[in-house]
Amino acid sequence: MLDLKGRHFIDLSQYKRDELRHFLDKAIELKEMQKRGEPHELLKGKSLAMIFMKSSTRTRVSFEVGMTQLGGHALYLQPSGTQLGRGETIGDTAKVLSRYCDVIMARVFAHSEVTELAEHATVPVINGLSDLLHPCQIMADMLTIEEHKGKLEGLKITYVGDSNNVSNSIMQGCTIMGMDVTIGSPEGYTPADDILKKSTDLSKKYGTTLEVVTEPYEAVKNADVIYTDTFFSMGQEREKSKEEALMPFQINRTLVEKAKKDVIVMHCLPAHRDEELTSEVMDGPHSVVFDQAENRLHAQKGIMALLV
Repeated sequence: MLDLKGRHFIDLSQYKRDELRHFLDKAIELKEMQKRGEPHELLKGKSLAMIFMKSSTRTRVSFEVGMTQLGGHALYLQPSGTQLGRGETIGDTAKVLSRYCDVIMARVFAHSEVTELAEHATVPVINGLSDLLHPCQIMADMLTIEEHKGKLEGLKITYVGDSNNVSNSIMQGCTIMGMDVTIGSPEGYTPADDILKKSTDLSKKYGTTLEVVTEPYEAVKNADVIYTDTFFSMGQEREKSKEEALMPFQINRTLVEKAKKDVIVMHCLPAHRDEELTSEVMDGPHSVVFDQAENRLHAQKGIMALLV
């Protein structure tokens, strides 16, 4: 059996396919136990420190509830209520929290903040979201896709909209797990060169395809999965020019009809209904949005159980 204990969970590209498979299998196992009402207190007596530099609903609730179901305890920390907000370095914070807690989750702005935490921590650090990557979300997404499609390998996932931390992690995680990935974004909103190169190298290694297209209907052709996120991330100012560029990539009935008949539609939430995704589609038969949201709980339990 693979031993993942003590490792950080920052960037999906740091893991091999069999290792990501191990996380998914553990998530499936724990979800089935939860549904059957079977106790699974694998982390009894353990503590999770949750650092939130950005507010959240799903990340906080799923990690806190998940740690409770695993028999452990979660602590919610914000900069305003800690010395991080008074100038203590991230490195010093990591060293101190490592003396108290068994695992640290951080939801941050700059990716460098979570990597600095990991550099100085002596316990596993989990990236709950950074401006570059959102690995926990994509683990939940792949769990959801497999539940609805019965597999991952050989499927085509298309992300449409503004290239961001979610699409970056899709390019990594889905590629590693054998999915073909298409990013559909308008000019000026396509993936950054460095993350695209890194992901392209992964696609070559794992024998999958990765493409970036700037026409929405072309992007979703033959797609098994269509995925989107908000056009304006938390903290971003709304710009009319950006909205106009991205609206043709809205997931609506017409776009869905250009994909496979049994396509599933995903959104990591929170959604701005009738902007990046119409309510008709979000509440319709193709949507697995709320299954996806639930699976944040199970995927993260799998991650914590194997790291701790």
